[in-house]
This record gives sequence, C-alpha cells and structure tokens, in this order.
Amino acid sequence: MTQRRTAFFVSDRTGITAEMLGHSLLTQFADSVPIQEITLPFVDSTDKARAVVTRINAKGVEDGARPLVFSTLVNAEVAKVVGGAAALFLDCFDIFIAPLERELGVGASHAVGKSHSASNVNNYHHRIDAVNYSLSHDDGVSTRDLAEADIILTGVSRCGKTPTCLYLAMQFGIRAANYPLIPEDFGTRQLPGQLKPLRKRLYGLTIAPARLSEIRTERRPNSHYAALSNCEFEVREAEALMRQEGIPFLDATSKSVEELAATIVHEAKLERRIY
Repeated sequence: MTQRRTAFFVSDRTGITAEMLGHSLLTQFADSVPIQEITLPFVDSTDKARAVVTRINAKGVEDGARPLVFSTLVNAEVAKVVGGAAALFLDCFDIFIAPLERELGVGASHAVGKSHSASNVNNYHHRIDAVNYSLSHDDGVSTRDLAEADIILTGVSRCGKTPTCLYLAMQFGIRAANYPLIPEDFGTRQLPGQLKPLRKRLYGLTIAPARLSEIRTERRPNSHYAALSNCEFEVREAEALMRQEGIPFLDATSKSVEELAATIVHEAKLERRIY
C-alpha cells in the first residue's frame, strides 16, 4: 500500500453529487491507495472557499502528498479560488458540461443545487411519499393500502427487506412494502392471505442460513430464533414456498443494498420516479 491520500468533495450545496462521483472513481484504487474522504458542503462564497483552501493545503502538508479535490461548484469565482489549492483539482461540471453544451447547442443553466433540492415539487413529493409509505408498511405491520405498493418484498425475518425498501423509496421514489414469511406460513405451504391477491407484485429475498444466524444472534443471542438449525429450516421453507408460488427471489447474502435495489428495479421493470 502506498501512503495515505485525502480526497475532498467540495460543493456549494449538499455535496451528494461530488461524493457519489468521486467515491465511485476512488473505489477503483481502494486496494492500492488508502484514501480518506472528506465532504465540504455549502461552500457558497469566496470567504468560505478561502477557508477550504487553507484546510486542503494543511491536509496536504500533514499527509506529505497533495490532496484530491472533486468539485461541483457552480459559481465560477468560488471554483477559481478552490482551484488554486495545492491539490489535484477536478471540476466535475467543467469536465462534463462543456462537451454537453457543444453537443446540445445550448448553454447550461449553471444553477446551484439542481440535482438535489426541493425545488422540483413533484420529485420531492415522490420521495417523501415513497419513504412514508415504506415506513408505514414495514415488516407487515400494516396491510392497509398494500395494493398501492409498486413492489412488496418478502422473505424470512432479517434477510434485508427493510433497508432495501427504504433505499428503493429514497433513491428511486418507489413505494416498497415488505411482509415477512414466518414459520406458520411454512406449515401450510401457502402465502399469507393478504399477499395472495398481490402475487404479481411480490419479490423475494433470501440469505445464507449461516449469515442469517449471525445477524439474528446480534439481536437475540442464544435463542431458537437465531439458532443455525432454525435458520436453515426457515430459509429452506421460504425458498420452497417462493418457488411454488412463482415468486422471483434474490440472494442477499453478499450483495449491498444498492445492488439489491438496482437488481429489483431492473428485473421487476419498476419505473424510477426520482433522481
């Protein structure tokens, strides 16, 4: 491993765009270079920009290597100040906006915070509505308006349904509910009554029994619920039930919530409502 480097994500708004792009690029070097990532949002004046430059330069001296700066600063004057830091300055907008302006034949708006703001009322409404829906339809707590779900995730307890639903809501604006499969369902080998009419909206998650046992042990140590033998039984029966009912399912054992959500959106042909 080479010496540690520091990456700054600098923005005049939330910094989410700079974080997402910069982090995605830096993961390509994660095995070779240890990189500390620091986000500096709301840098919207030259005074703040000068303070940022001081911080960046100090970090470069501390590390003994110049920092990396990923910028989504729209204000040209502010960007010029930050660009004067003793660092590799990557202006994400300049890299992409200029070629797009040439190709499209029009100038960009250069407006601050366009991608992550509440100014797009419909976009904001979809996100809040989807999150509220997912929270109120978590773990089968409420079956009211369940038919209004875009997708209903099912599977054994603690297989990853809740975080996946919330990610679908936050990042895609999708109304995602989740409903657990429990031992009582395995005895009858039938779907819960509330889910039978909604079979076409169901998507299953499964998980390796050993990993499920580890997760459940953190919550209820030394319990039958967390015992490996019980986890093996529940996973086996849940998968058999989903196969019987023709419910597609995905193994969540080694997948991130981002991978799970993207796969479900693609395979279930869901419509993304927000960006």
